[in-house]
Amino acid sequence: MSQHSSLAGGEDEQSATADERDPANGKAPKTDRGRKTLRKLLDAAAQEFGERGFHEASIAGVTSRAGASIGTFYVYFDSKEAIFRALVADMGRLTRGWIAGRVKDAPDRLAAERLGVAAFIEFVRAHKDLYRIIMEAQFVAEDAYREYYTSFAAAYRRNLAEAAAKGEIRDGDHEERAWALLGMSVFLGLRYAVWSDDIVPAEIGAAVGDLIENGLAPEKPPGGSKP
Repeated sequence: MSQHSSLAGGEDEQSATADERDPANGKAPKTDRGRKTLRKLLDAAAQEFGERGFHEASIAGVTSRAGASIGTFYVYFDSKEAIFRALVADMGRLTRGWIAGRVKDAPDRLAAERLGVAAFIEFVRAHKDLYRIIMEAQFVAEDAYREYYTSFAAAYRRNLAEAAAKGEIRDGDHEERAWALLGMSVFLGLRYAVWSDDIVPAEIGAAVGDLIENGLAPEKPPGGSKP
């Protein structure tokens, strides 16, 4: 995976599934069949929690959507909260993997930012339940909610530091920059993916890229003198 991946760290997010990275309750499956079953449960949980919310959702609803038995559910998870926590972590990995795949060939950090914003908008448009699930996690599983964002920020910080070391961006406070850029992406996804999809993602990426590259200061006239 390219070091330019906007929200991904130094690992290949697309090659590892949730069970291989962060097994729920120590019940990571060891067979392809088991991994496929877990994937079905997590996908079904995304639908169930996304449509009904945590409190209205049920284990029976998850298993029904997954085409699995209640007994199968308990092979992988101890409770509704356990699969919800696993789902939050899984969504973070899926998001980072999606973005990583679309920015891996970016020639530099600034190009990766433009491509990364567009990719994030595309991902949220295809997974509109993402925001409801993550926001609800703030009240249902605050530690999972914090980990979702701190994982993004930590990877972002590393990528910015690497880009600065290579001379692709100015050096600076990469921690604050990471959270500022992450915050922009969150609200851009809300406005241009959840609330409406009236603008092409590439146009949003270009506008944000211009802001990142040039800031808000007025353009200097030729020669650098004041107007």
